[in-house]
Amino acid sequence: MTEQETLYMMALTRVPALNLTGLHVLIEEMGSATAVYENRKRMRDVLSSASQNTLDALASMDSHLARAEQEWEFCQQNHIRPLGLHDESYPQRLRDCPDAPVLLYYLGTSDLNATHIVSMVGTRQITPYGKDLCRSFVHDLREACPDVLIVSGLAYGIDVHSHRAALDEGLPTIGVLAHGLNQIYPTHHRATAMQMVSQGGLLTEYMSGTAIDKRNFVQRNRIVAGMADAVVVVESAEKGGSLITADIAFSYDRPVWAFPGRIYDSHSSGCNKLISTNRASLLTGVDDFCQAMGWTNDRQRQQLLAQGVQQEFLADFTDEEQRILRALSQADETQVNILSVETDIPMARLTSLLFALEMKGAVQMLTGGKYRIRH
Repeated sequence: MTEQETLYMMALTRVPALNLTGLHVLIEEMGSATAVYENRKRMRDVLSSASQNTLDALASMDSHLARAEQEWEFCQQNHIRPLGLHDESYPQRLRDCPDAPVLLYYLGTSDLNATHIVSMVGTRQITPYGKDLCRSFVHDLREACPDVLIVSGLAYGIDVHSHRAALDEGLPTIGVLAHGLNQIYPTHHRATAMQMVSQGGLLTEYMSGTAIDKRNFVQRNRIVAGMADAVVVVESAEKGGSLITADIAFSYDRPVWAFPGRIYDSHSSGCNKLISTNRASLLTGVDDFCQAMGWTNDRQRQQLLAQGVQQEFLADFTDEEQRILRALSQADETQVNILSVETDIPMARLTSLLFALEMKGAVQMLTGGKYRIRH
């Protein structure tokens, strides 16, 4: 993304009268933030569907460019990468969500489109049981799936213990913040956050200087849910941010998993309710988790590839279809959002190709948005 495009994108996100839906429509219809800016005074001529509210809002765009230039300088000085919605480094899984941020700020080294991504959330009032679950689950996950990326929100409790467990296991971990990258909240987690910058990263949709606001923490939960393949709830009361994240993940068709707890334990009542209402799968260990997710270790992958799609079979399909079939041959079954990342095919295009492959009898659609090679 060019400096000019970044500046105009930043300025657009500052226009208070433009909501997220309006921003998505404008950028999608016009093709870029630069095109929106260049046509802001004659938007009705190039976009007949533009409302008067949109036209009035764009009239103030110039006043926000100075703030955008300040933020650009801040990013350059602090090695922060602004990622627009169409940037190749933008989290592809998140991009497919209807309320994805149009711009993210990223400080870190890890791939936000890693092959496997798990978000771990839960109570701030963590118990020894929750701490043990964080450590053991992340340890076992590294053994079974060493290329996994752990995501959470850097909050007290389950969040920071999940990050620290990942750091201890040598896994990359991303903290999604509810404020700008000029500060760390809670301040007690600053040392952990700095370690994460070199072994993962920090991600936010907010400019530097954004005040700590309760509403922003609710907003950031959609990023935690949307950029992952699955959300794991470790400990949770019946109300709280982790259940909001689980609900968002459920709405995105992301698998939600929850560790059960004792029936009289208030710290696990939220997890138990998620499981009992079928809004989360029961999580007791990594083996069942990886099997259900269609994730396998390298040895199993090689075995599956050896048994997989033969070259003569692939010759009957287009290049894009062959990419899909090769990806599917690496696991018993694969979720469509993971398949989109592995094949680098946008979700809308991938859905169309999968339908065509179904019609040809090459693939089979399973429950939960999963696909496999038809045997």
